[in-house]
Amino acid sequence: MSNDIILDRILGSVIPVLIVVIIGYAYGRWRKPDMSTINQVNMELFVPMLIFSVLASKSVDLTEYLPLTVGTIAIILGSGLLAWPVCKLTGIQPKTMIPPMMFTNTGNLALPLVLLAFGDVAMPAMIVIFIISMFLHFTLGFYILDRRAQVLNALSIPTILATFAGLVVGFTHTAIPEIVLVPLDMLGQIVIPLVLFALGVRMQDVSTNDLGTGIFAACLCPVLGLGIAYGLEPFLQLDPLQWSVFLIFAALPPGVLNYMIAERYNQEPTRVASIVLIGNVGAIFWMPLALALAPTF
Repeated sequence: MSNDIILDRILGSVIPVLIVVIIGYAYGRWRKPDMSTINQVNMELFVPMLIFSVLASKSVDLTEYLPLTVGTIAIILGSGLLAWPVCKLTGIQPKTMIPPMMFTNTGNLALPLVLLAFGDVAMPAMIVIFIISMFLHFTLGFYILDRRAQVLNALSIPTILATFAGLVVGFTHTAIPEIVLVPLDMLGQIVIPLVLFALGVRMQDVSTNDLGTGIFAACLCPVLGLGIAYGLEPFLQLDPLQWSVFLIFAALPPGVLNYMIAERYNQEPTRVASIVLIGNVGAIFWMPLALALAPTF
């Protein structure tokens, strides 16, 4: 890929993301808004609408994404396994470090970045990764923190229902009238700017007390992901589009949901917040690298 194409891709996708995040950060510093209700509506309504509209409108054939599915699961589980001895060596509690290494920012960062960098054609692949990551987070991720955790909860049920509904519509090729699909798609489009804005607002909560841990995690998470991705490359044989999306996924920082869940289970939420937020600041370096590594298609 030529340097001009790489530069155009990076500037055209990363800069708009950064601008929205910075606006969210500035507004957060000014107004100190309570984002809990907005985040709840986003997770319970707008995200499910996005998943449904993509799956229903594009008739996603999941067999086409089987290697991508295997690779996604491998990165999530592999990152957790590799992070375990790191926790033992550093003295960081495994329940604090391992979930953020496994469950990355597939929503707040990856969805808008993939859309801006590769267009609508890449969204089904990113949605597949997003669904797998969310499902494992709502099951395995909750289990890591609490073995009595329920898989079906207020956070997971809307996403699961939207996924199954979208898959049924896609598999059966059911025609949804435009007058119905358009407003659902409009609601789904709210997700991308809103999650970036919310991420910017939350950036003000970074604690300097855990700065070292946050910087370490900001480097460890994408290094683990990219290392596993390139180790799997000969076996997955992904096409250029899916490999590009897969690289973005592999280089992602820890997901914001890790902080919300750590707060819910009182698992060092302040330290987890630093891991998540400093990791997302570090994405300023890692996302352009992933875009530069992505092939043309």
